Amino acid sequence: MKKLILTSVLVGSLFAWGGMGMMRGGGNCNSQFTSILNQYPIQSLSKQEKDALTHMAEEEKLARDVYITLGNLWQLRPFLNIQKAEQHHMDMVDMLLRRYGMKINNLPVGKFHDAKVQELYNKLVKMGSKDRIEALKVGALIEDLDIYDLEKYMSEADNKDILFVFKNLTKGSRNHMRAFIRTLKYYGGNYTPQYISQSEFDSIVNSGMERGMIR
Repeated sequence: MKKLILTSVLVGSLFAWGGMGMMRGGGNCNSQFTSILNQYPIQSLSKQEKDALTHMAEEEKLARDVYITLGNLWQLRPFLNIQKAEQHHMDMVDMLLRRYGMKINNLPVGKFHDAKVQELYNKLVKMGSKDRIEALKVGALIEDLDIYDLEKYMSEADNKDILFVFKNLTKGSRNHMRAFIRTLKYYGGNYTPQYISQSEFDSIVNSGMERGMIR
């Protein structure tokens, strides 16, 4: 029975990271995403929008880098798969940065321009290095933070291209949250949301994986 449950968990996590398809691989989803993004006008950026793009570039890199590090340590499939999705998320934000002539973060894994993000990375890796349950809790925490920040930034933005990208990043984070929580429960752990509300968290984890792009 446990083998069947684990198979379900791993298959679910495989689908969880595929929300936007292959961004670097040049597949149909990449072409479709780029085509849709290019339909939106390049508008002037408010300070809030500039800050949002800068921060989300760091935060998506934070997620990818933590998942790479913990994936190497524990070899848990959610980390191994979702780190790929976070690379796609970074690519999506990079497309916005390029559209607006902003700097791309090309630092190596585990290095960040923002000192607070660097501190958070160090803290989360330390937490996730204790055992598998703590590692999975770190994954859930990162997605919790991503959803919270993206929702905040969307409430302050009006540029349609930014809203398009951020809506799809949020959808991806909800899927990642579902994958981490499902695997965490299999290992006997649980997670209490630290950023989004309990009701929003319950709604996410008790619903199915989301497919396709959000316009």
